Amino acid sequence: MKQKSLALLTLALAITTISFAQGGFHLGVKAGANIFKVDGAAIKDEFKFGYNLGAFAELNFSDKWGIQPEVMWNQTNFRTAENFNEIFPGGKSDVKGKLNYLSVPILLSFRPAKLITFQAGPQFGILLNNEESLFENGREAFKSGDFSVLGGVQLNLGSLKVGGRYVVGLANINDIDDREKWKNQGFQVYLGTRIL
Repeated sequence: MKQKSLALLTLALAITTISFAQGGFHLGVKAGANIFKVDGAAIKDEFKFGYNLGAFAELNFSDKWGIQPEVMWNQTNFRTAENFNEIFPGGKSDVKGKLNYLSVPILLSFRPAKLITFQAGPQFGILLNNEESLFENGREAFKSGDFSVLGGVQLNLGSLKVGGRYVVGLANINDIDDREKWKNQGFQVYLGTRIL
């Protein structure tokens, strides 16, 4: 995970340097809502409301193309299924849980017009908390990292940004065993503004 983080930081610094040289650089902040779920056996199949908060950079290579790296705090709420303790002995059934991630999406941006931007790309996540209340013995249930892809659309109203995305987890975040695969997925809506 440290090597991935270092490679990501190096890539971001290289892109920033190129963008500064071309003059297409902006910074901003954003916040919004997550309607996410943890998809997989032993977790209730329901979307739950959470929050997102963070900062973004716009690195424009031309009038139409650019890259938007972000650093986000993302929250995913879930509830274990009523048979969780049957699938995972010692586990607690029908309990609420919360996962907080430090997420780093790196999005390719395409602006066919000034008003609208289409975005897609990978997202790397680092789990900031581990839900230990799922087991009587405090055993950890979730892996410390996540990898997703996302796609969405953003409206550009001057310096104001309004957007929506769908996030699909590709990595199995189940740290209990390899029998059941758990993946994050859901909708994200946000409001942001350029500050530079």
